[in-house]
Amino acid sequence: MSRHKVSKLWTVNVVMGVLSCCCVLHSGTVRAASSAESSFFRNRLKLADIHRHLARINKPAVKSIKSVDGDIIDCVKSTHQLAFDHPALRNHSLQTSPAIPWPSIAEGYYRSETARDLPPQLWHQSGQCPEGTIAIRRTSVKDVFRAGGVKGYMMKKNGVSSAPQRSRPLQTQSDNGHEHAIGYMRGGMFYGAQATLNVWSPSVQAPGEFSLSQIWILAGSFNNDLNSIEAGWQVSPQLYGDGNPRLFIYWTADSYQGTGCYNLLCSGFIQTSNAIAIGASISPLSSIGGSQYDISILIWKDPHTGNWWMQFGENYLVGYWPASLFTHLATSASMLEWGGEVVNSRPGGRHTATGMGSGQFPEKGFAQASYLRNIKYVDENNVLKPPLEMRTLAEHPNCYNIQTGVNSQWGAYFYYGGPGQNVDCP
Repeated sequence: MSRHKVSKLWTVNVVMGVLSCCCVLHSGTVRAASSAESSFFRNRLKLADIHRHLARINKPAVKSIKSVDGDIIDCVKSTHQLAFDHPALRNHSLQTSPAIPWPSIAEGYYRSETARDLPPQLWHQSGQCPEGTIAIRRTSVKDVFRAGGVKGYMMKKNGVSSAPQRSRPLQTQSDNGHEHAIGYMRGGMFYGAQATLNVWSPSVQAPGEFSLSQIWILAGSFNNDLNSIEAGWQVSPQLYGDGNPRLFIYWTADSYQGTGCYNLLCSGFIQTSNAIAIGASISPLSSIGGSQYDISILIWKDPHTGNWWMQFGENYLVGYWPASLFTHLATSASMLEWGGEVVNSRPGGRHTATGMGSGQFPEKGFAQASYLRNIKYVDENNVLKPPLEMRTLAEHPNCYNIQTGVNSQWGAYFYYGGPGQNVDCP
C-alpha cells in the first residue's frame, strides 16, 4: 500500500472516529438535556401542587405576626378555619367551650403545681391575635419541599404509626425505626389523660428523624383501624426547618394510612384559642444542671358531646377533635400512653445519636434527665385519677430507658430518655 493511500485511510478513520465521538457526546448531551428538562417539569408540577395545597390550607388572615424565630402566625377568623372543610364537619356548629366542665380531681388526691400559666411560645414576643380569631402557624413552600411533597408533610414519617405496636405481645424490637420509652395503661375504658412534660431541645441527627414527648389516646387495632389522638412537644427539622421544640398534635382514624395529619395541616381538629399556636416554638427550655421548664397538657372527652378537648396549662382551651372524626374513639379509649419517641433511620445498622428527652438516661434524675409528672387518667365519671398499674416499655433500654416513681409533690411520674448511640448502643 502506498504512503498516499495509507495517509488517506488514516484521515478517513480519524474523521469517522471524531464523528462517532461527536455523535456519542451529542447523544449524551441530548439525554442529559432530556433528563434535566424532565426534572424541571416534574419540579414545576410539584411546585404547582404545593401552591394549590397552600392556597387551600393557609386561610386569609385578619392579622399576621412575624415571630422572632422566623415563623408567621396568622390570626384567622375561627369560623373560617380549615377544620370546617372536612366533609363530616360541614354543618358542625363551633363550640367555644366544653358542654361539661373539665374533669374534677379525685377526692383525696393531691393537685400538683401546674406548669407555666403564661403561654410559653416565642411568637408572643411579637404580638397577639385578637378575640374571635385563632392563631395558626403559616405553612410555607419550604416546609412542604423539605418533606418531599404534600403527603409527606402532612402524614407521619415513613407512613408508619408513631405509637408502639402492641396489638401482639410486647416486643423487644422497635418497628420501622420508631423507638420508645413510655408508661402505659390498657384493658379498660378511658376518657382522657393528663401529664406535665419537661421540655428540652434534643439533637436530631439525620433527615427524617425526630424526637418527641407526648400523650397518646388510643383505641382499635394497630393493624388497620387504630384511632389515635396525640399531643406534646416535638423536635423535627424536616417538618419545621429548625431544632426548636414545638407544641404539636396528631390524629388518625385508620392506623396512619389516610386520615389525619400533624397540627392543622388538614381538616379535622377545631381550634378555639387565639393565644396558643399549634406547631409554634416553645420557650424557655430546660438545661442540664440548670432551670427546668415544663408544659401541662390535658385531653378529655366531653361526656355530653363526645368531643375530645385539649387544654394547655391551667388557662388555655386549645380546641377539640369532634367525635365524628373517629370510629372507636367515638365511645372511649382502650389504651393510654405517656412518654418519649425517636425515629432511628438506620435500624439494623449503626444506631442514631438522636437524643430522647434531655439525651440523658433516667437514672441521672432531676435537672439532668427528662421527666413526665402529674400523670393521670380520666375515668367514666369524668374524674382525674392517678394511673392504676401503669406499665413501662423501653424497646432498646441501652439507647433509651425509663424509671417510674410516685411522691406527694409530683404524683405519678417517670424519668425517661437517653443519648441513642453510645458504647452500649452501637
